[in-house]
Amino acid sequence: MRQKDELLTVPQVLDELGGVSRRTFYRWREIGKAPEGIRLPNGELRIYRSDLERWLESLRSAA
Repeated sequence: MRQKDELLTVPQVLDELGGVSRRTFYRWREIGKAPEGIRLPNGELRIYRSDLERWLESLRSAA
């Protein structure tokens, strides 16, 4: 993990995934098929870039 890991917003994650819809992303979260995230005190969700990259790599391994 990098010394300073970037926290991504949901729109940034959706953009990284090539335009996956917000609805699809939250559905993946409901069924446990999305990268782990953290909930900020204001209720917003953030995803560490390293978690997103690890999740994407796991999908490549499974394919």
